[in-house]
Amino acid sequence: MSDKPIAEVLNRRRFLGAAGLAGAGAMLPQLAKAEAPKPDPLITEVQDWSRYLGEGVDKRPYGMPSKYEKHIVRRDVSWLTASPESSVNFTPLHEIDGIITPSGLCFERHHGGVAEINPADHRLMINGLVDKPLVFTMDDIKRMPRVNKVYFLECAANSGMEWRGAQLNGCQFTHGMIHNVMYTGVPLKVLLNEAGLKPNVKWLMLEGADAAGMNRSLPIEKALDDVLIAFAMNGEALRPENGYPLRAVIPGWQGNLWVKWLRRIEAGDQPWQTREETSKYTDLMADGRSRKYTFVMDAKSVVTNPSPQAPLKFKGRNVLTGIAWSGRGTVKRVDVSLDGGRNWQTARLDGPVLDKSIVRFYVDFDWNGQELMIQSRAIDETGYVQPSKDELRKVRGVNSIYHNNGIQTWLVRPDGETENVEIG
Repeated sequence: MSDKPIAEVLNRRRFLGAAGLAGAGAMLPQLAKAEAPKPDPLITEVQDWSRYLGEGVDKRPYGMPSKYEKHIVRRDVSWLTASPESSVNFTPLHEIDGIITPSGLCFERHHGGVAEINPADHRLMINGLVDKPLVFTMDDIKRMPRVNKVYFLECAANSGMEWRGAQLNGCQFTHGMIHNVMYTGVPLKVLLNEAGLKPNVKWLMLEGADAAGMNRSLPIEKALDDVLIAFAMNGEALRPENGYPLRAVIPGWQGNLWVKWLRRIEAGDQPWQTREETSKYTDLMADGRSRKYTFVMDAKSVVTNPSPQAPLKFKGRNVLTGIAWSGRGTVKRVDVSLDGGRNWQTARLDGPVLDKSIVRFYVDFDWNGQELMIQSRAIDETGYVQPSKDELRKVRGVNSIYHNNGIQTWLVRPDGETENVEIG
């Protein structure tokens, strides 16, 4: 055993001994002044929550977070879009841990507001180049073979404001258009087999029942691979803002293909050239040309704590954590730098490491108040390494909005305050 771990153990023992006397937060400065410890009233006095009966079991028939957690909410940026009906809000990544996003915190992206649909009235039609056009009710779909899968969903525009430099001060806003949940649904290929595809089918068109009639073209190879038609997330029905009662799940591919409030699937022999795949959701390159059908979300990561909305509060032992993901498979490794990329260390992955799912990483470190430049980079099972912002711009320029997976930098100042910066 090295000297360092022994010293850490001894320091921790002294810390725990002091905390046991009078509470850690108040005790350390008192010891420095050699004053007698004062009793902590939160230990020595009976508190109200121990003195009086609490609410009964019927008070909250559908559970809600503690009132002390009410600040943990999705937030929008009002100036990003012209109206809230065609807008986005962001998942508070710095306030959650593990790999599963609570359903109520999954970011929303709408093109025509939330469709409120009675599931008894909802229908899914399959038509076009099929042997037998079909219409399914929700009851029909729920009687078909189902599966449970954990996948991330990332909007193609996640981090889109950062192409030209640091813009938004918080990982909720720079990276919060992503969530990771367990979906329950029917493999799309099961439904397509019921209808029977014609031999010349190469594309599908997925269409939503919302006011925007959101629609996108999907290659048939992907449709027959791992696409789900989901009716539940995290063990409950889809939330209205996430597509209730039925949505598409397109693992590893950009979120606008995951059509919500799904009402129709048309089979064809070519893409439909919809608005969302011609004027929107294309990548404008430095030379003025646009790339289309850039579906896959490449490997990416971000440190969620510390970050601008979660500054460092304490010197000494701290826990750095973040998330990583890849649309090409599993994340194999995450590296973290505390000095702006000069030195890297391998982070500890903890929890399930699943295909096309978020993984959680940690680095336990000591902080003495020095300035830090925190970065993370993900490496996936294909060997793809998350690029720096400069490396990405050499290929893509700065005219695009979508698919920005460059390495993020947080500057931690000596007082612990943290901000979004860029060093290439």
